[in-house]
Amino acid sequence: MRRLRLVLSAAAATLLSCGTASLARADEPKAEIQGVQDRSLRQAIERYLGQSRRAPQSRFEARRRAEDAAEDAIVVLRSEGYYDYVVTPDVGAGEPPRPLVRIEPGPRSVFANPQIDWAGPPPSSRAQAEAASAMDLEPFAPGRAADVVAAEGRIVAALQKAGYADADALPREVVVDHAEHTVQPTFRIEAKAPARLDGLQVRSQGRTHPGWVARLAPWKPGDAYTPDAVAELERRLLDTGVYESVTVSLAPQADAEGLRPVIVSLADRPHGTVSLGATYSTREGAGVNGRYSIYNRLGRADTLSFSAEYADIMKRLGVQLSLPHWGRPQRTLRLGATAYRDDTTAYREDDVGVRADLEQRFRKTSFRTFGVSADYSRNNEKRLVDGQIVGVRRDLAILTGLGRLSLDRSNRPLDPTRGWKFDGRLEPTFATGDDTLAYAKAEVNASAYLPIGKDDRTVIAGRVRLGSILSGGGTPDIPASRRFYAGGGGSIRGYAYQAVGPRFPDNTPVGGQSVVETSLELRQRIGARFGVVAFLDAGTVSNRKYPDFRNFSTGAGVGVRYDLGFGPLRADVGFPLNRRKGDGAFQIYLSIGQSF
Repeated sequence: MRRLRLVLSAAAATLLSCGTASLARADEPKAEIQGVQDRSLRQAIERYLGQSRRAPQSRFEARRRAEDAAEDAIVVLRSEGYYDYVVTPDVGAGEPPRPLVRIEPGPRSVFANPQIDWAGPPPSSRAQAEAASAMDLEPFAPGRAADVVAAEGRIVAALQKAGYADADALPREVVVDHAEHTVQPTFRIEAKAPARLDGLQVRSQGRTHPGWVARLAPWKPGDAYTPDAVAELERRLLDTGVYESVTVSLAPQADAEGLRPVIVSLADRPHGTVSLGATYSTREGAGVNGRYSIYNRLGRADTLSFSAEYADIMKRLGVQLSLPHWGRPQRTLRLGATAYRDDTTAYREDDVGVRADLEQRFRKTSFRTFGVSADYSRNNEKRLVDGQIVGVRRDLAILTGLGRLSLDRSNRPLDPTRGWKFDGRLEPTFATGDDTLAYAKAEVNASAYLPIGKDDRTVIAGRVRLGSILSGGGTPDIPASRRFYAGGGGSIRGYAYQAVGPRFPDNTPVGGQSVVETSLELRQRIGARFGVVAFLDAGTVSNRKYPDFRNFSTGAGVGVRYDLGFGPLRADVGFPLNRRKGDGAFQIYLSIGQSF
């Protein structure tokens, strides 16, 4: 047994030493480069040559490796504009033998007199001018091969943009003048005939109605072809979110009238999807929510969603039908109904309502919305009457209009590191029932993100919120559920939900007619997945109609982030710096996505 252990130990030691030696030789360069003084050129050659897993075992193998490396070096030299090179493969003295490549790059050639040679009928003078401009080869610029290939691609792209959908590049001619050290490319381009667009041929594996797709085309039959128009149709279909794949392409042949149909191929995504979420706060409690969505049941890229939420504060059921490109491209009609109970410290509201919103999107994440909603609401709230707190119940029928503008110029929805966001809304409201009142509620939210350094690992983020309710009465006249409140995970951290602002003698939040909130965060990414945050939040709620910048409540704290791939998992702990009676020593918040 002892002998067996010795044999196994020796074998393990041998394998380990072989593995160590192999790892040590893993960084063995394919060949040693000599004679290249330009650092960037040397590095480009060395990268292209790569490395070898082992050193050559003989001078013959070293010579062969040097010759292979010399051929690779020539590829790099020519690609960088060095055509008057001298490259010599060799083998160094000593053991083991080392492959060498001695290089004299010579002078770098530059571009001179690049031209376009039209094969077949030339395009229009305008298209010729656009192609020549797109070529963009500056005289005396380094004659790099990659720049020649890129210029050819730009010429063809410019012609296609000008309506020549079938433009093609034939074998080019590149003359290198070794005496003058110049590179003279001549691009042979076949423009062919300009294309004119016809209607759509829809090939769908789902329910989509071809007539609905046809109305999305941003051209009329007979219009000149442009790749931007075809790409825009593809974007409009993808933006609906109901297709697994979308392909839009020009038919290969024109019809008898010289028009080219556009072929649209659609594949529906799975019939339905389920999404789930959860939140937690030390004062707001835990909550779960879910959504079940059904796609394209009406054949016009529609989405029917059923949602539910159950939390300590909010219980909600809802249904919504979304109809994209309603009447015109990028306009979405949303019809919805909800029933909920909002049970907060300040009030309890039971509500059943319907709504209709018309959203016009003008960028992927920017839009304006006009809408209307009708609710039947039962509000149980408190009032102060002759120094006494009394409970009040109001049953109201409420009609609310909506005008909203949302602009998003940030780089990522859930974890922005640069750019800004703006959201402003106006809600004119009329209520009748136990009371009759009219008011207008206005609110603005804005945030900005400033990265420090090139890798966006350190970000300074700021946010401001302003709101005002304009009415003929005071705060008690406004239903408690429609007033402004502040405090909580998405507001002023360190304070409980609704805890910032006026309170009744029993510490119940009153709410107000105006609100001001500000937040400042320093976000630092650590490693590939984790991040830390330091934050300072401040704000106030006032019974004045216009934002009041006095009596601010301030909270500060820290948080951690874990990147889930689509956005961060957020955990924050906040401490109130203006602690009042009833305020906790700290608050903890868990959610998905940055706080703003």
